[in-house]
Amino acid sequence: MKKIVMPITIRPYQDQDGQAVIALWRDCRLVVPSNDPQTDILLKIRFQPDLFLVGSSEDGQLLATVMAGYEGHRGWINYLAVAPAHRRQGIGRQMMAAAEARLRALGCPKINLQVRRGNAAVIDFYRRIGFAEDDVVSLGKRID
Repeated sequence: MKKIVMPITIRPYQDQDGQAVIALWRDCRLVVPSNDPQTDILLKIRFQPDLFLVGSSEDGQLLATVMAGYEGHRGWINYLAVAPAHRRQGIGRQMMAAAEARLRALGCPKINLQVRRGNAAVIDFYRRIGFAEDDVVSLGKRID
């Protein structure tokens, strides 16, 4: 059976995308109490704004986001989101390919990402596109 791939336009985030991005993140359950989405957007557009991508349909509907970063050693992926009604149409793969291409162009040798342990469907998605679990412990410390 041939997989359906929905064509999308991928471009850097623009200020007018803000409310649609936050709504998408809420629909995708990416917003948690410890992360304010508006603050996350403001911080990202101050640093490597060209690595904050949105994907939209032919009619301009915002369907996906991915926020990438590179500090000179490793690349990171955050906020990969695809509208629930448009999943399994190749949009997530297209968004990741665009982020990977931009990171590769910066000389990035490896991409890291974090997924909440219980999110099996997302973990499976990343495995299907070539990611493997690293034998590391992820630690974090809030300093804000």
